[in-house]
Amino acid sequence: MTTVAELPQVTGRTERWRNLGPQTLVQTRRLLVRWRRDPVTMVQSLGFPALLLVMLNTVLGHQVSAFANSDALYGSVPMVTLVGVMSGSLAGAITLGRERDAGLLARLWVLPVHRASGLLARILAEAVRILACTVVLFTVGVALGFRFHQGIPAAIALLGVPVLYGLGFATLVTAAAVFTAKSGLVEAISLGSSLMMFFSTGFVPLSAYPSWAEPVVAHQPMSYAIQAMRGLSLGGPVRGPLLATVAWSVGAIVVFAVPAVVGYNRASRA
Repeated sequence: MTTVAELPQVTGRTERWRNLGPQTLVQTRRLLVRWRRDPVTMVQSLGFPALLLVMLNTVLGHQVSAFANSDALYGSVPMVTLVGVMSGSLAGAITLGRERDAGLLARLWVLPVHRASGLLARILAEAVRILACTVVLFTVGVALGFRFHQGIPAAIALLGVPVLYGLGFATLVTAAAVFTAKSGLVEAISLGSSLMMFFSTGFVPLSAYPSWAEPVVAHQPMSYAIQAMRGLSLGGPVRGPLLATVAWSVGAIVVFAVPAVVGYNRASRA
């Protein structure tokens, strides 16, 4: 049987940089349409987080607000937004694994398209999905009482925090999805993201955790992102948490970008 590696590779004009932009946009649209029509992705990105936000506000909102002397929504809305970002990335990783197993990546590899367009399209599609989910979940938060007290520029910056955080997390799960055929690794990342939610400053204030857990909760990436978004909406420290979020996110991109590219190319040629 002829493998993808043995097929004639189309190069030349298709590898020109001027083809990269249009071809990336076409593949980005394909991914966004597929995700929109995939009920699992929609539920994990929007349905579950929106329901979680309503439940947290109904069950724990008053108690957390009384304990923290501020509305619990300014912690729970950012936290649930990040949960939606991570859940959507995990659903996208599962979809990527299915495309690899079905041979779709291999078929795309031998088409006359720029080799970089496939992975770039996934990055662009992730950014669009994250931004759309962020807007929807913050709309739900506004309906519950969340407000942008720091003005429009801060609100725009606030929307950028989940995008940056999400791209870092998406790079990690993409590397996991394409570099190994074991779905258990993606499931382990899902479990880890759930633990991050419960051990973050968005779930309850830092002082509510045991003393041994406070350093872990305070310095994990989700807590930094939540604190940055809280400061950009309600007020408070912004610079320190924002710089830490940038460091965590850019660090994840730098560390996992090369494995993601190598694994994607390997999966495409399998």
